Amino acid sequence: MTTEKTTLEMKKETMRKHNDVPAAEDFATEFLEVVRTQGYLPQQVFNCNKTGLFWKRMPKRSFLSEVESKLPGHKPMKDRLTLLFCANASGDLKIKPLLVYRSETPRAFEKRKVNKGQLGVLWRSSARAWVTRVLFVDWVNVAFGPAVKQYLLDNDLPLKALLLMDNAPAHPPGLEEDLLEEFSFIKIMFLPPNATPVRQPLYQQVIDNFKKQYTKELFTICFEMTECTHLTLCEFWRDHFDIVGCLKLIAIAWDGISQRNLNSAWCNLWPDCVATSDSDASAPAPESTVMEDIVALGWAMDLEVTEEDICELVESHNRALYTQELVELPATEQQASLEEEDPGEEQLPTTELKELLEKWQFVKDIAQRYHPDKALAREINNKFAAATVFPFRRLLKRRQKQLTMERFLTKRPRQEEEPAASTSRAQLPSSSSSS
Repeated sequence: MTTEKTTLEMKKETMRKHNDVPAAEDFATEFLEVVRTQGYLPQQVFNCNKTGLFWKRMPKRSFLSEVESKLPGHKPMKDRLTLLFCANASGDLKIKPLLVYRSETPRAFEKRKVNKGQLGVLWRSSARAWVTRVLFVDWVNVAFGPAVKQYLLDNDLPLKALLLMDNAPAHPPGLEEDLLEEFSFIKIMFLPPNATPVRQPLYQQVIDNFKKQYTKELFTICFEMTECTHLTLCEFWRDHFDIVGCLKLIAIAWDGISQRNLNSAWCNLWPDCVATSDSDASAPAPESTVMEDIVALGWAMDLEVTEEDICELVESHNRALYTQELVELPATEQQASLEEEDPGEEQLPTTELKELLEKWQFVKDIAQRYHPDKALAREINNKFAAATVFPFRRLLKRRQKQLTMERFLTKRPRQEEEPAASTSRAQLPSSSSSS
């Protein structure tokens, strides 16, 4: 344990040395100036941050870790998913998290007939369970944008929002161009490199508190199952705790993060938005007793764990991201970008592409204006646009950028070269009105 603790302290010290404090301080000044000049309220300012979660991982010193080390093939404790969390500075609005897993439809989903549309997370998949740019923009258009817009309207707040995030490879500059038109009120602001541990609000204990809450819920369900059934702890953990059960624990753990915790996380970046202490301030926050609960549950199951073991477990979720994701993700993103438009496939001419998008806007406006259930129409429009229309919109922007670059390099206007229209393609119906 001494060696593990020393290693952990060395890694934390290395992170501290790489934190760019001057850049973080400059950013804080810039951020506060934007908030002041644009008149943003705490309800309108959001922060999102992603984290890895090894959803079956147990403390290293537990006998379950020894059992796993003897299992052949895939190691359950190495099965990772990625979560993207988001909330506003006032702490009263949590956005549905984005969850990225390596499988689009796990066997447990088929076995239990899971409807992914009814999950407490936006379920998406990628080969290595990473948040890519495409998945991130999808989350903004499907989950973040609609939730924020409805929240602002419900609370009679001005229709504007600021989303603060780090400069990870999945969030490069230009993201605002990929948002649906109705979410143009969302502005994005990026933290400088190496400033996340110093200034990013969700990094200030919120993510760690979520993982502690998750561990507590995992220990709780293990204890209940071993007490109420004939299953041993090892049998339940190995054979009966699946990704569907994991999703339930994620929902409970995220719900367990208090408004007070979310709001106070902004103290390093925006102190004035943090609520002052009230009459209940002397009462312990829900997060403060979690470690004691986890240790007590562990001992009740003959897992001789300490608070140091739990801290090491929480930190272990983060270390894998630094050693794998941050190194390999840029190359993966580049390859994914190259594969987005396969030259071997039939390509839609740009003129028809523009016409398609214009007709979609026309249909969307009509549905929004005359549908008897406007809230339902808006929800369906958003889902259809994100799933079907967004790829065409992005394709058009990419072609327009490429054309601009070609004209710049040749220093003279040139006509855009398009794939020839296929004679077998059904012609799009004409409309008398477009937006």
